[in-house]
Amino acid sequence: MTNNEYDINKIHAALGDLPIGGIRYYQKVSSTNDLAIAWAEQDAPDMSVVITDEQTSGRGRNGRKWFSPAGVSLAFSLILRPGKGEKHSIGLYSALAALAVVQAINELDGIPRPEIKWPNDILVNTRKVCGILTEATWVGDQVESMVIGIGVNVSLGSVPPGEILNFPAASLEEIAHRKINRLILLKEILKLLPEWRKRMNTHSFINAWNEQLAFRGEQVTIWTENSQPRVGTITGLDPDGGLCLKDPDGKNFTIHFGEVHLMPVRL
Repeated sequence: MTNNEYDINKIHAALGDLPIGGIRYYQKVSSTNDLAIAWAEQDAPDMSVVITDEQTSGRGRNGRKWFSPAGVSLAFSLILRPGKGEKHSIGLYSALAALAVVQAINELDGIPRPEIKWPNDILVNTRKVCGILTEATWVGDQVESMVIGIGVNVSLGSVPPGEILNFPAASLEEIAHRKINRLILLKEILKLLPEWRKRMNTHSFINAWNEQLAFRGEQVTIWTENSQPRVGTITGLDPDGGLCLKDPDGKNFTIHFGEVHLMPVRL
């Protein structure tokens, strides 16, 4: 990152005691996910990570551009090779990253309790501080790798201008009123993620996600791919991580993974 915050030598020193498969650092890239996907297709080891200081074409879900100027964001992509017990859990990988990020942020001084806006955003005080984009590479009908892109708004300049925001956003330093070391935050996320991975197909994983769920008990509008918006009150998660809601007529329904946009009615 800029201002000599870290370079490849500092990154290796900081992450050296973690189970990292490989590290690639770039000062400036188009998209860490694009580079990670290309590396995954060249047999990158499990838990390999692509890190950058600046993304020029970073992207979020639904094709939205992710704002990643130099020196102000934590932007990286992680390559995971699903084991036999993980290949049927593709829908849980965003939550895997989200739980690691939430716990890492929770350990920072001066930050109120973060929450997960289903399925893949991290909020603090109902403002977005982190986005997650999960993509798969395939060989035939088999998942070969999962690439998880994580972007955290760390410094004030990491928040996009208001006119291009589709959800209120904030930076961690703005909330904490102090400097936050991005390399330390990166290390904490990468340390915690394998611990959550071990629990991915357990009840405790879904329960932890449920406990961190944003807007539980609140009315939201849900837009799903190729369908009309629906209004409902969030009641929790089903055992597979689907979002459970109750419509204004009292009927229960569940939204599963896909192209989904969620907005609380009160915002």
